[in-house]
Amino acid sequence: MLQVEFGEGALTRLRVARGADPLWDAALSLHLLQNRQESLVYDAWRREVRAALHRERLTEDVRALLPLCPASGYFPDFLTPSTGEASLEHGVDRVMSTPRRRLVTELSRLCADLRGPVPRSVRWVATGDPAALDWLGTTLRRYHAVAVSPYLGAIGARVAEDRARRAEAALGGGAEGLLASYTELPGWRWHGTRLAAPYPEARLVRLRGRTLTVVPGFFCVRAPLTLVNDALPPVLVYPTPPDPGWLPRLRTGAGTPSVAQLIGTSRAQLLELLQRPMTTTALAAALRLAPSTASRHATVLREAGLVVTRREGNRVLHRRTALGRALLEGTAPAPRAAPEPVAIAAPGTAPGPGTAPARGTLPGPGDIPHDASPDSP
Repeated sequence: MLQVEFGEGALTRLRVARGADPLWDAALSLHLLQNRQESLVYDAWRREVRAALHRERLTEDVRALLPLCPASGYFPDFLTPSTGEASLEHGVDRVMSTPRRRLVTELSRLCADLRGPVPRSVRWVATGDPAALDWLGTTLRRYHAVAVSPYLGAIGARVAEDRARRAEAALGGGAEGLLASYTELPGWRWHGTRLAAPYPEARLVRLRGRTLTVVPGFFCVRAPLTLVNDALPPVLVYPTPPDPGWLPRLRTGAGTPSVAQLIGTSRAQLLELLQRPMTTTALAAALRLAPSTASRHATVLREAGLVVTRREGNRVLHRRTALGRALLEGTAPAPRAAPEPVAIAAPGTAPGPGTAPARGTLPGPGDIPHDASPDSP
């Protein structure tokens, strides 16, 4: 059981992240890629991601990444440095700037839980070699582009739905009402000054006047997560998984292109978000776009008949039309919207600062087991 102790004044500093955190999503999705949890919900996603990793020639690098973020148990805090506010690039930059002393401390703890010899990728990152950190940052970016970014529409919609429910609870009952709303999750309890939730071990987090940030986790299942190092700003990631059948709704049907291929990734994600009315500002925040970019995408979709825009009071709300819903469900013809492909760096190149090491320096088949189990990417 995990218990979070809210001391005097802690309730006034409680905050809910505006959206999902890209690096928490990446780390938690790596867990799911290695296990079979919630197969009904995530198996279709697992199949798509494994196929995409193979297609992008990224399987080998992700195999080297997996020991840093194993299927269960401890994984290093430095892989998730932000709390739902930072962009992917800012988060990855922070990962790549992790001091060597912290790398050694956290990876030593990780190695204590590993069975067998320490994988070469873990040893390499622990050295703090700039080439190793460049490889780590590049691989995280490319993995996110394959395993998380194509699904941001569904992630944003689910998080927006959850956030609206939390906001309603907070408006009606303040911070205590917000915390009480989490008791709808299986096994969660709010009593006195403590929030309790299922956890693999007994853990007590004392806030001591610090702000607790609560972060929704689309790939978080069964139990919440928190940082191991109590000296770090406290974070609680809680499960906000999608409903079974969420993935097929993003497709136009077997053997046909996805909606993202037809109208562009960002527009497909925006269309998925508009299962309920949203403002341009809310769309921009959910998709991590500039408001002007979100407005432009909404305009294209409106001109294609997929979205309508109406003023209600002092707000301008976008709504998905019946045609837009039919397109997502695979029953409508494609509109003539310009495609917007997701750019994925070619193998051996680094999309961010620095240059990735040559592939010959990365862990290869002799270092990372290449078993053909259904749980490996």
